[in-house]
Amino acid sequence: MAPMNDLRSARIRLYVEQPLGEGQTVPLTGDQAHYLFAVMRLVPGDPVLVFDGKSGEWLADVVEAKKRAGVLVCRENTRPLQLPPDLWLCFAPIKKTRTDFIVEKAAELGAARICPVQTEFTNSERIRRDRLQAHAVEAAEQCGGTYVPEVADLQKLSDLLDAWPEGRHLMFCDEALVGAGQALGEAPKGPWAILIGPEGGFSETERARLRALPFAHPVSLGPRVLRADTAAVAALTVWQQALGDWG
Repeated sequence: MAPMNDLRSARIRLYVEQPLGEGQTVPLTGDQAHYLFAVMRLVPGDPVLVFDGKSGEWLADVVEAKKRAGVLVCRENTRPLQLPPDLWLCFAPIKKTRTDFIVEKAAELGAARICPVQTEFTNSERIRRDRLQAHAVEAAEQCGGTYVPEVADLQKLSDLLDAWPEGRHLMFCDEALVGAGQALGEAPKGPWAILIGPEGGFSETERARLRALPFAHPVSLGPRVLRADTAAVAALTVWQQALGDWG
């Protein structure tokens, strides 16, 4: 077991794509090396906590530190992999910084997959998936997570519903139900997804289709109309408390 002072002094957590294991060397990317050695001023011998999204968290030591390169060596597994519930967050992208916020909070609150969707009233017609994925990684690093949710490519809501997987329930957050007090109730366990609409709301055609789906559960998020980014956080919280791993 690693000494407690080593764990406490390892103030940096880093996501790496290389599989981890005891004694495993971890070469750093240029950006990672710049952050560790130029920004955070780490030197050989300093501890770093690393995770790969598959084998939990590891205590590693810096063994090589250069301006744009470096190497870590895994010493000990400090935490097991903690997978989130099988929950997707589907949302219509909004302004850049608020979309970033949604992705970050989805990673922190325990979404397993993040799915941007294009609705009839979506304001943003394109996203930078790689940039949003980087935000999910950063959120996992900062919140102590050992898993990074995948950010999917933007797709039309109609295409997502056409290919909906059997057995996955959908929590449809319908702004038309504001104040109606309609909630999850006795909803079943299992794979789920949450759907948040755009700033302009769902169209009547979209709402009619969603309400007709046998796997969709329309819900209200309270007596007030919420902004899209606030609604995402509220919906994740409601679902986690009712059906997730917060209990």
